[in-house]
Amino acid sequence: MRVALVSVHASPLAPLGGVDAGGQNVHVGSLAKALAALGCQVTVHTRRTSAEARRHVAVGPGIVIHHIDAGPPVALPKEEVAAHLDEFSAGLSQAWTTNRPAVVHAHYWLSGVAAAAPAQALNVPLVQTFHTLGSLKRRHQPDSAPDSESRRAAEAMLVNRADHLIVTSEMEMEELVAMGAKRESITVIPSGVDERFTTWGPQAPRSKDIPRVVSLGRLVARKGVDDAIRALACHPTAELVIGGGPPGDDFDGDADVVRLRAVAGEMNLTHRVHFAGALDRDEAAALVRSADVVVCPPWFEPFGIVPLEAMACGVPVVGTEVGGLIDTVVQDDTGVLVPPRRPDLLGAAMKDLLDDPARRERLARAGSRRSRRYRWERIAGDTLSIYEQLVDQRGEPAPVTISA
Repeated sequence: MRVALVSVHASPLAPLGGVDAGGQNVHVGSLAKALAALGCQVTVHTRRTSAEARRHVAVGPGIVIHHIDAGPPVALPKEEVAAHLDEFSAGLSQAWTTNRPAVVHAHYWLSGVAAAAPAQALNVPLVQTFHTLGSLKRRHQPDSAPDSESRRAAEAMLVNRADHLIVTSEMEMEELVAMGAKRESITVIPSGVDERFTTWGPQAPRSKDIPRVVSLGRLVARKGVDDAIRALACHPTAELVIGGGPPGDDFDGDADVVRLRAVAGEMNLTHRVHFAGALDRDEAAALVRSADVVVCPPWFEPFGIVPLEAMACGVPVVGTEVGGLIDTVVQDDTGVLVPPRRPDLLGAAMKDLLDDPARRERLARAGSRRSRRYRWERIAGDTLSIYEQLVDQRGEPAPVTISA
């Protein structure tokens, strides 16, 4: 089956840890790889963010990254990408007229807007995964910048226009039903964890014989890394290693690092808080394996891949009881969940685990077992079943030509 994955702002090739480079990039890249392993021919359509990027990049058997010119060939905040969706949509039309996919799977609302018209014109089924919804963001981050009216309208349009909605958590499914989606048109298929995250393999160096807590992911405020730093004060000696942020070690110009350093200074924890910067997937796995505890304290999280990666590496999770973490982390079995934005409770949970090796070992074993149900081959198989049902329902259409 020829599958088109559309991920306008989140390329699988982007270095992780930046403001707009995180779970969606990992999800799309891992799904593409797993679908290809099942025999699909997968093209990932994403926006060109560098003048040097080739139009087509083969990244593995059966997988091609297609860079589409839409706006200047530089990295842009996703809020600015919305202004260039017509160009991106035209690029999709041109590509699909030449090489029609059997199914289109759009990731995030920007991608759905760009893909909807050309998919409909070619009579190709459209699957939509939002990854996060504007309504949930507004509810859980009321102090964040307000979403545009265009996003609200776009998400409502896609709820009604997509042939099927794939969500990563039960919470998101209920939100879509409240928005008017038919329950039978929604399937919960979680994100997955790839084979690099295992209980064996290299570990990042630990130069000190002190407990290590690891935080991994983007450093934006809603990820709660500020709370992780404040929580560290509950333990007298533990260090916190933060993976994510800008590449290299020149952090002085990064606003998120500056903010987090200020929090560490305020708490007199500068000597115990360390920044690892952006990491590739192998480096991230090695850092996770070096931890005694992985902390995942978002204020809100539609799904959250990092807890699964920690569990797969046999490291217990201390996280917040929000979004997808409620589905993946089993309380007092694979980790500990506390209310969001409560660094005091987060710190107490971290300290209890760090001071109890036997409990950590019990949670680690349970987490490793549970993570197996989230392997990408299973996720891709469930996703492919949805694709096949839609293709069978649609049938083979007559060829259609779209004007570029």
